[in-house]
Amino acid sequence: MQFFMILLPIFGIFIVGYIAQKTLSFDVANLSKMSLYVLSPFLAFKAFYTHNLNFDYLFYLFYIFGLCFFLVIVVSIWSVCWKYTTSERCAMILSSCFMNNGNYGMPVLLVFFGQIGFDLGVIMMVLQQFVMCTVGVYYAVKGSTDTSITGQKAVLKTVIRMPVAYGAFLGILFQLCHIPLSKSVMTSISMIGDSSIVIIMIILGMQLAKIKITQLDYGKISFALVTKMIASPLIATILVYFLPIPSVYKQILIVLAAMPSAANTTLLSVQFDTHPELVSSATLFSTLLSLVTLPIVLWLVGTPVPS
Repeated sequence: MQFFMILLPIFGIFIVGYIAQKTLSFDVANLSKMSLYVLSPFLAFKAFYTHNLNFDYLFYLFYIFGLCFFLVIVVSIWSVCWKYTTSERCAMILSSCFMNNGNYGMPVLLVFFGQIGFDLGVIMMVLQQFVMCTVGVYYAVKGSTDTSITGQKAVLKTVIRMPVAYGAFLGILFQLCHIPLSKSVMTSISMIGDSSIVIIMIILGMQLAKIKITQLDYGKISFALVTKMIASPLIATILVYFLPIPSVYKQILIVLAAMPSAANTTLLSVQFDTHPELVSSATLFSTLLSLVTLPIVLWLVGTPVPS
């Protein structure tokens, strides 16, 4: 029961967004642009500025990029076999290759692994920000239906212009150079950055309100779910075998790999029109499916599921 109570607020925010869109009909694209270009850079800056970098980050960076790399290969092979378009393949990658280890993963790790799980979860959340603002943005832009973005050069130019990466790099620079920021400045940065988390989840609920159930591509969604909820923790199990880290850390990394799709991917898919109906649906269904799959993964790695 405690496991479900942890996740209840997340679904509550989805529902708020869904109802708001059904009753008030917001411009989801503009809300997405505000979150991506205004709020998220502050969140990225805060994440990298407030958490000390050390040598262990290299192991975790290898893990998170390695996991993403192998999942992209799995999705790409499947896409070639089924002759998906580039846009469809990129949407599948957004749906399958990025984990929700922030608002979803952090409370789960704290309950099941205690402070050690929470601390490692913070590190992985920071690194996930880096992956999302580089690899995630790249595939969102590459799969865009915007006719003004054509060719590899245009894709890379659009990625370079994204402010989220600059927020992350500034956070790293300020930390490494030991540049102090006053409490009032950090409070402002935290308020702006943290607001993006809730808004992203509300946007996901709004996007779901625009989807017609009968028009969903359940074949693509099903493969995205299998990749995210089954293939991801299996690949993670292989990757952590080669990492020189304690066993409990390996367990935590496997559990993180079993988390549902990141809500940020919906934000990117809406902004660049990379099949947002597919990405948002996969995010919702993976979150629902995790209510079944995540307890199984926790049991398999040796962590008891509380009642």
